[in-house]
Amino acid sequence: NVNLIFHAAAYKHVGVVEINPLEGLRNNLLTTRSICRAAIKNNVKKMILISSDKAVRPTNIMGGSKFLSELIVKEFSKNNQSSTKFASVRFGNVIDSSGSVIPIFREQIKNGGPITITHPEMERFFMTISEAVELVLQSSVLTNGGETFILNMGKPLKIIDIAKKMIYLSGLKIKD
Repeated sequence: NVNLIFHAAAYKHVGVVEINPLEGLRNNLLTTRSICRAAIKNNVKKMILISSDKAVRPTNIMGGSKFLSELIVKEFSKNNQSSTKFASVRFGNVIDSSGSVIPIFREQIKNGGPITITHPEMERFFMTISEAVELVLQSSVLTNGGETFILNMGKPLKIIDIAKKMIYLSGLKIKD
């Protein structure tokens, strides 16, 4: 018997979803609904959606899809006739994960640039892999159903500042 589902299956790369918005929405929303239904059908005790800080006041389609996925999870929690408990856990950019800008910038610097930044005012929260894992595990223990767990990640960092620091730390200078 399955007791716990961590739903991390989603398109989480902003660029991929922006280029393929309908597929991104279809994948992220329909998989969430399907997993919630499967959890109820199979009497799973808890289902935790892995969401994103981009779901807060979404500025792109990927963030909007994660916000809507959270709403789907909340609806299943409210209208649930089974014993399955549903919750979401939201956190920021996991340093050195496949979705992080850090490895992308590292590769762009290694290749001599340019570094691509979508907008100079773009900010993100950053956390370590162990912080992300701890938050997910804590949410699975603490949930009573319907919550969205959010890690206190401090202040967001400007992506452009991170890029500048990485350039400097690699011994290079920024061209004007």
